Amino acid sequence: MADFNPFDPRLRTNPYEVYRELREEAPIFWSPMMSVWVLTRYDDVLTTLKDHANFSSERLRANNPLVQALESQRLASGPLGTTPTMLSTDPPAHTRMRSLVNKAFTPRQVERIRPQMVEIAKGLLDGLPEPGKIDVVADFSIPFPIIVIAAMLGVPASDRERFKAWSTDIAGSLGGPFQPADVIERSVTASNEIADYFRDQIAARRAEPRDDLLSALAAAEEEGDLLTEDELIATCILLLVAGNETTTNLIGSGMVTLLQNPDERRKLQANPSLMASAVEEMLRYEPAAQMTSRIANEGAELDGMRFEPGQVILPVMAAANRDPAHFPDPDRFDIERHPNRHLAFGQGIHYCLGAPLAVAEARIAFDALLRHMPEPQAAFEAPDWGSSFILRGLKSLPVVY
Repeated sequence: MADFNPFDPRLRTNPYEVYRELREEAPIFWSPMMSVWVLTRYDDVLTTLKDHANFSSERLRANNPLVQALESQRLASGPLGTTPTMLSTDPPAHTRMRSLVNKAFTPRQVERIRPQMVEIAKGLLDGLPEPGKIDVVADFSIPFPIIVIAAMLGVPASDRERFKAWSTDIAGSLGGPFQPADVIERSVTASNEIADYFRDQIAARRAEPRDDLLSALAAAEEEGDLLTEDELIATCILLLVAGNETTTNLIGSGMVTLLQNPDERRKLQANPSLMASAVEEMLRYEPAAQMTSRIANEGAELDGMRFEPGQVILPVMAAANRDPAHFPDPDRFDIERHPNRHLAFGQGIHYCLGAPLAVAEARIAFDALLRHMPEPQAAFEAPDWGSSFILRGLKSLPVVY
């Protein structure tokens, strides 16, 4: 019988088996253990992500004890705990913040940093401590996006190690409701330290603007409205942590998928013009964010089923991405798949703001990795997946070449 149990080891090793069972037997599934609705069909997930009138992103509306505990923890986490972000708000607050951030986080910002991204990737690979060996996660996929976003924001190179430590500690609390107390404590400490850091950086940019993302965010204005200092800091932390964690996982998961599908890897190396579609297929096949959450408003329903206001709903994008009704032969990794309307970046008004940056980073990363090691070989028996069932990523990925 289909079930959704966060302690099921398959959610770590092969969650797609669990999602298939749910999609076939109970695509709108009530989990008594977690008191949440779990959605696994593409159409249901898409509807929930796009219909912000009936499905809210404001978790404070939830009547779920786990979510309430997480929200209480967030509100008590320091000066920014009560600051709304684009992730946790509905219109009109979301519309205002998104509009202001969009004025700064533009395609031009990504293009401005592209040559530097190429150099960062090359530098990481040229600086590997041992020829012929690499831990793709530790040596590349963790430092690469942190250095990139730090460079975009205008953070001095001398501060990047602190950025990396802060990002790692804050990301530790993003994996769901079952995190140890020491992980939460480190996350709160890091959040407060990075908030103080950004306050100083913002003051410096307002006194003397530069050609960087932090200056652009501080100056972003619409009809006389600016982001408040706390909103600016919260946005910077969101870009740093959410972007780093998901891009790190995309590069690691994409690399292990190429190792497991050598014919597709060789096809990509023989025809680099396939890189764009290959990255889209990596996003579909092994998305970093497996699911998100929404809260039912009055009148929320799917397929004739009505939800009680305040109930928590988990739209599982990773399950939707393998729905055979939309993706023929969904468990096959196909770098030439077309069309490929995956939901790895969400959909609707909350579509991932950093998607263009993540895609650009991934294309550059895989181009650099496959040039550096044209015949990579796995140096592990089984992939070392992390414990979170919400954010799927590898803890390590040793490769020889």
